Amino acid sequence: MISPHAHTHEIERLQRARAQWRHIGDERPPFAQVPGPGQESVWDYPRPPRIEADSREVVVSAGDVEIARTRKALRLLETASPPTFYLPRADVRAEVLVPAAGTSYCEWKGEARYLTVLAGGQRFEAAAWFYPAPEPTYAALRDHVAFYPQPLACWVDGVRVVPQPGRFYAGWITPEVVGPFKGEPGSAGW
Repeated sequence: MISPHAHTHEIERLQRARAQWRHIGDERPPFAQVPGPGQESVWDYPRPPRIEADSREVVVSAGDVEIARTRKALRLLETASPPTFYLPRADVRAEVLVPAAGTSYCEWKGEARYLTVLAGGQRFEAAAWFYPAPEPTYAALRDHVAFYPQPLACWVDGVRVVPQPGRFYAGWITPEVVGPFKGEPGSAGW
């Protein structure tokens, strides 16, 4: 059982983490690109993040090996970052995923666990993650997997995804999204 003191400390830690964000999607900063017709600015995305269903065809592969294909993805939209796509586990080849070491914690979504992708004779360490018990607001992410587009080939409606800059980030850049994006040089203060 968690002590009341530890629980209070955890709540205070989360509140401090959430309060650090300067940009929360309520006003586009002067350095943001202006979206053209059919485009979205990541600076209009909210914080806390929002989940949206996306019926476009999403494909993830490693070389010639298809790892996932779905028309039931969820897009997580968060200020300053391109969308992260979460795919239903039912549409992901379970046999290519094995647990990876380590966890991380998002102040909004909760604890993430990592997966290594084994495909085409290659091993992609911690190339995917999931939230086994997401915070209640993000319960829709349960039974979904997200993939880093840096080591894998990711496609949205036939368009190859460009990975979000920076080693830690996992946003999927497609032509309808404009930045600048968190992870680019000079973005540490966002």
